[in-house]
Amino acid sequence: MNAEVQPQTGHPRRWAILGVLVISLLVVVLDNTVLNVALRIIADPQHGLGATQSQLEWAINSYTLVFAGMLFTAGILADRLGRRITLAVGLVLFGIASLISAYAGSPDQLIAARAVMGLGAAAVMPATLSIIANVFEPKERGRAIGVWAGAVGLAVALGPILGGFLLENFWWGSVFLINVPIVIAGVILVFVLVPESRDPKPGRIDVVGVLLSVIGLTLLTYGVIKGGEDGFGDTLAWAPILSGVLVLVGFVLYELRVEFPSLDVRLFKNRQFSASTGMIGLVFFAAMGSMFFGAFYLQLVRGYGPLASGALFVPFAVGQMVFAPISSNMVKKFGPKLVSTVGLLLVATGLGTWLLIGTETPIAVVAVAFFLMGVGMANVMPPATESIMAALPREKAGVGSAVSNTIRQLGGALGVAVLGAILSSVYRDNLGTATDGLPGPAADAARESISGAYAVAERAGQAGSALITTANESYVTAMHWAALGSLVFALLGALVAVIFLPGKRPEGPHSPVLAEEQGVALVEA
Repeated sequence: MNAEVQPQTGHPRRWAILGVLVISLLVVVLDNTVLNVALRIIADPQHGLGATQSQLEWAINSYTLVFAGMLFTAGILADRLGRRITLAVGLVLFGIASLISAYAGSPDQLIAARAVMGLGAAAVMPATLSIIANVFEPKERGRAIGVWAGAVGLAVALGPILGGFLLENFWWGSVFLINVPIVIAGVILVFVLVPESRDPKPGRIDVVGVLLSVIGLTLLTYGVIKGGEDGFGDTLAWAPILSGVLVLVGFVLYELRVEFPSLDVRLFKNRQFSASTGMIGLVFFAAMGSMFFGAFYLQLVRGYGPLASGALFVPFAVGQMVFAPISSNMVKKFGPKLVSTVGLLLVATGLGTWLLIGTETPIAVVAVAFFLMGVGMANVMPPATESIMAALPREKAGVGSAVSNTIRQLGGALGVAVLGAILSSVYRDNLGTATDGLPGPAADAARESISGAYAVAERAGQAGSALITTANESYVTAMHWAALGSLVFALLGALVAVIFLPGKRPEGPHSPVLAEEQGVALVEA
């Protein structure tokens, strides 16, 4: 029987239900925050899987691409089949894929398992939000979302430290295995406490649109990553890029013709909506790519263990947790244009700081760079979200949120791919003759990534010390170029904000949505 709750009263167990939803989302957030800390060990052929840099990029992006591609469809499925059952199925998928990831015997198995984890996460996110909207009355909903976002924000801060602790005391798979007991507890509590609910008029599922978007984005990402490995003149690089672009063009044309599109591209005709979502995509492109190269810098070039390097990621989360609530008031006072521009310039300052970081730079500078990026991101999401909601009619608020969530995820995925390609290409070019005299396979491994160079150096005796020195210097140079690329995208986002965002806070009937949307933005950031 359908268990819709009257919005005037709220569900009698609503706060206990909120606790279950927080647990459900925690498992998704924790997994992604600990992965950056684990990349170095997964790349180690002795203690991990010996994954190459491109395989590590795919371990991140296989999750993100599936998550982004399925997010909107998963929300429709939850409305049609039931939000509780969709949440439970999403958690089960996530738990099974986590178990497979923990015991993966090869990088390819890990990449495939991470894709399934993305599918599970896509079912969890919209279902939790829909259930909150169903069990809480409107006047309590903003507070509930605030609790939800705050709890998950704390998990974002603790995730790298927890991951570091696990990696220093157990094997690399423990960062995935820890998800399993949380999932089991979450599924049991979902069936015990959460009422079932459905939308009486759910949308239709756009199967063709979903397939076109995932295929196009996968081809584009593959081509970019392959270009970083072998050069963009290689057929295996430019051909997938061109094919991906053509498929995505076909996707846009198809979405314009269907009644229930998986991504409502018509919304981009609104200039303010396009600018706001574009700004979000650009800032996530810049920030997520920098997290990727920062992880290897800390654990290899600087020699920090997983726990210490995880702690150095915490200032990023702290900056967001502290300043995101303040940002909403700043938007009311100064307007979206000024607040978001300042936020993007702070992100750009943090990224620019990486241009000054070398092999001997005081580590506090790295912590400051991450903190500035976190503060900047906290001041980008609320004004961008407010502009998106103000640009759309009230009945389009949910669709606008789904579109902005998708753009956010895609920006991060392409950031990892593009900046990772810059990192690979520049590192390889700067390594020079350091691999001369090494056997063919060892030389190839050292040229492929800095992780490969360290693995080769361990077996190379006295020659290994010289190789590590050259590899470190080459990596720092490559990191500077990647940081420059991310800096350009952050500044481009600031330019978009200056030109297109409204100078004053829009007045209108959209403000009740903002607490929910800003909570989601904080969690996803």
